[in-house]
Amino acid sequence: MTTPDRTIALGTLAFGTTVDEPLSFAILDRFAELGGTVLDTANNYAYWVEGGTGDESEITVGNWLARRGVREDFVISTKAGGRPAASGTGPGPGGTEGLSAKAIRSAAEDSLRRLRTDRIDVYWSHVEDRGVPLAETVGALAALVDEGKAAELGVSNHAVWSVERARALAGDRPRYTHLQYRHSYLQPRFDIPLPSSGHRHVTPELLDYVGAEGDLRLWVYSALLSGGYARKDVALPAAYDHPGTGPRLAALREVADELGASVNQTVLAWLLDGDPAALPIVGVSSVAQLEEAMGSLALRLDDDQRRRLDSAGR
Repeated sequence: MTTPDRTIALGTLAFGTTVDEPLSFAILDRFAELGGTVLDTANNYAYWVEGGTGDESEITVGNWLARRGVREDFVISTKAGGRPAASGTGPGPGGTEGLSAKAIRSAAEDSLRRLRTDRIDVYWSHVEDRGVPLAETVGALAALVDEGKAAELGVSNHAVWSVERARALAGDRPRYTHLQYRHSYLQPRFDIPLPSSGHRHVTPELLDYVGAEGDLRLWVYSALLSGGYARKDVALPAAYDHPGTGPRLAALREVADELGASVNQTVLAWLLDGDPAALPIVGVSSVAQLEEAMGSLALRLDDDQRRRLDSAGR
């Protein structure tokens, strides 16, 4: 595995847009000081911000790596497939670049240039593109690994059946070994849309699949629900408005008090030592938020605390 067994990835979605470069560098510097080694970005972060193009996060990360001379100390994770096509009417879902062989090749070359590196440690299919034969996508990604431009492959926000089919199609060639989905301690109702239409939440089926396979690493985003656990000014999304949420929040606060930790840290500890364990991707907009998140690495839930957290709200 490229990634350490128990770690947190720094999500850099906002870097270069709503988090300017000086603050991004300060966060990255502190992340490195605290032992962080995994950086997660994408080739479309954050095009939806006014004035954004999708280049900003990769450029900011690349500039920091180059100026600090620390490229070899970090695992770089980036994605392709979700960037809006130049015409706005691309062949992928919603007019994105998609996952054709041509699109993947072009996206990878552009990401390598922006990140100022010769390889991507974990390269992801960001969103599904059912307009392209799966074998074409699988072959294009495997070719990048064969050429040394990517080290390992990941898939984000795809149906579980699609992931398994892609892995089978790869045969003896490089295949997906990393999965990235939305996941947190609070569980949503699956009959209500998530805040972003492109998000797919971890399901019991997905957890079973990861546990049954010996070579899959689960990465999870939106672990802290964009501040929904701790900030009174941030409402939980509608999908979390159901009778199970109250008891789970009560159990979470109880365990956090026992640990002398914040609720956010307790959520991350629950994910880090889950079955299967997860690699949380945490996006921050301040050094203080980063330090809080990294503090979760020192926490361990005992068997009774995990039992109470797991059983609450069921």
